Amino acid sequence: QVQLVESGGGLVQAGGSLRLSCAASGSISNIFLRGWYRQAPGKQRELVALYTSSGIAIYGDAVKGRFAISRDNAKNTMYLQMNSLKPEDTAVYYCKALWTARDYWGQGTQVTVSS
Repeated sequence: QVQLVESGGGLVQAGGSLRLSCAASGSISNIFLRGWYRQAPGKQRELVALYTSSGIAIYGDAVKGRFAISRDNAKNTMYLQMNSLKPEDTAVYYCKALWTARDYWGQGTQVTVSS
């Protein structure tokens, strides 16, 4: 059983920063912490940042140059550093992992950016 728990969301003013964390737990080994997605009200879930199978980071166009994904495999934890936040970054942020050929999602963490 895999559990993904996101944390670090909150309310921040435009131009501010937040760092999200995604911790994987359970009887896991070789879990692949894949990336971050977000979903704003009334919109489809969209890619924020992810790692390819070769470890290259890919970013959604809306966050390029402002967000940075990283991970600590020893701790089974993935991070998303978000800088220069904009009101349009307001969404629920989800992390995604791949384990035994199956995708797992966290419960999400709310990020609200005020103007």
